[in-house]
Amino acid sequence: MHYVEFKAAIQQHLKRKRGGATWVELRETLALPYERACPEWTRRLEEEIGLVRRKGDGRALVWALQPSAKTKAEV
Repeated sequence: MHYVEFKAAIQQHLKRKRGGATWVELRETLALPYERACPEWTRRLEEEIGLVRRKGDGRALVWALQPSAKTKAEV
């Protein structure tokens, strides 16, 4: 899987699920081939699509999109 495919899958899923999702939920729902998210790709998602990660239950982080974030493609 290339970064652009990963980015599109994450972005589409998080647009549909406004409350966000944990990495485990994303990995299982989207059948991602990674045990953990790549830190470099995660930073790029924060810049490019407005990804935010907030504390969830236990040690989990909930991934979501910033409500009014404009992506680089929209600018």
